[in-house]
Parts: sequence; structure tokens; C-alpha cells
Amino acid sequence: MGRTEPARGRVWIGTSGWLYPPWRGTFYPAGLPHRRELEHLSRQVGSVEINGSFYSLQRPESYRAWREQTPDDFLFAVKGGRFITHMKKLRDVETPLANFFASGMLALGPKLGPFLWQLPPSLPYEPDRLAAFFDLLPRTTSEAATLAQRHDHRLEGRALTEAETEMPLRHALEVRHPSFRDPAFIELLRKHDIALVVADTAGKWPYLEDVTTDFVYVRLHGDVELYTSGYTDEALDRWANRIQAWLAGHDPQSEHTIGSPAPVRPEGRDVYVYFDNDIKVRAPFDAINLTHRLSIAFPLR
Repeated sequence: MGRTEPARGRVWIGTSGWLYPPWRGTFYPAGLPHRRELEHLSRQVGSVEINGSFYSLQRPESYRAWREQTPDDFLFAVKGGRFITHMKKLRDVETPLANFFASGMLALGPKLGPFLWQLPPSLPYEPDRLAAFFDLLPRTTSEAATLAQRHDHRLEGRALTEAETEMPLRHALEVRHPSFRDPAFIELLRKHDIALVVADTAGKWPYLEDVTTDFVYVRLHGDVELYTSGYTDEALDRWANRIQAWLAGHDPQSEHTIGSPAPVRPEGRDVYVYFDNDIKVRAPFDAINLTHRLSIAFPLR
């Protein structure tokens, strides 16, 4: 009998956003129309974070256009709205969440990936507040459609409240207050099936590597200078090794893990990695270089 390859998850690697003027003429070819920038990026990486959804409610036609511009197996992560996370600080957000999910991301269909919820640095660890928010989050596209139907007048005439396909939804939480360095926080995430974002922020905010669910979400903002510094070959090699361990279903322990080890997952874990070091045009090149280290060929069809 032939050797059986060990089980492992799948990895998606990309950038946080794609509309950056400094990329034009450096990563994007000179003269490339702005409307084709996502198309260009999506032929070299497998995923991208939609950042515009953080700043304002997008429209279904935008999500449809992004879906049409990308290959069949491309995936979008969607960043939760700052009105929910930074202004309301997760309290009294039933209607804002309905508006958010009605704003059009269901138009991405099978290209809809995980949701990223980034908390502001001013918001400390409050387990009851977090648990109440987690309980509101839809865990399937049909639940998201049902929630979207409760939108208010702001979405009248522009809401999308139907799911094209039934599939599970994933959520990840990025924290920035030092009080989250608490083993109880890790257990809370595991109880609610929420991924902890492994956020490399050049030491500015907490850096934790605990595995809390069946996938891992990584944001690489720069390891020396926030949003600016590129990753060296040595740094990318270290990340590739860490990702391989997660893909194989392990929870490697280090000085950056504070909870008990997660059980080994024999079928592996999926991993999503996004580079946000965009100021010096490093993000797309670092994403491509990490992709090569993991022997992923793009575009996949």
C-alpha cells in the first residue's frame, strides 16, 4: 500500500485591502485601470480582506462585482463595521448587526470567508460583554439572512436578505487591550467557537498565538515598524513553519500562548493569513513570498 499523507487544513494568504495608490506602478503595472486592481491581485494570492466594510456599509452591487472579478476558488474575509466595534463597543448592536449583514456580503456566495471583528485599544476584556456579542453572531448563511431581514430604514431599497447557498460562517476576534492576556479569555473564545486573531503589530498591542477553534486567523501588520516594515526571508520561514503546524492540527506552545493547549485536530485546521504592512508596498510581495514557501500555486481554478 502507498503511504498515506497526513491530514491537513487549507491555507489562504492575501492582503488587507487592495486599493492603495502606492501600489500603482510598483505592484500594479503602470497604466492598469483601478477597476482591474483586484483582478490582478487575485491571480497571485488566494484571498483578501475587505476593509471598506469596516468604515461604512457597502452595497450588494459592490460585493457582486468583487466576486465576478476573482477566480472561482478565491475567498474574501469581511471586516466587521467600526460602528459596531469602535463606536457601540459591542453593546446594543442587534440592529447595527442586522444592517451590516444586510449590506450585501451574502452576494459573495461561496467566496464568503471569515468575518474579522477588530476591537479598539480602549476596550478591555469584559467577558459578559463579549459573550453577549458572540451570541448575536450568525453561524450560517441562512442565519445571516434571517438577521439581515431585521435591518432598519437605513437599508431600505438596498438590502440583500437572502442566502444563495447554505454554508457555515466563521468569526475571528482581534484584540488590542493588554487585559486580554488572560487564560479565561482563551477559554471564552473556545466556548463560543471564535478564533483569536494572531496579530503581529511590532509589539504595540498584545501578541497571542492560542488556537481557539477549527481555524487560525493571522494578521501581519509588520514585525519591526507597524504597517510599514516588510518581512525578511527568515521571518517568512518562521511563519511558514508555524502555519504548517497549525495546518496539521497542532497548537504549538510558546511564550505567546496563555491558555491550555488545544487538542490536536487530526483532520487539520484551516489558516487565513493577511498582510497589512501596506505603507511601503510590502504587503502583496510578502503575501506572494509566503505563498511560495508553502508551495501554493496561483491562480487555482
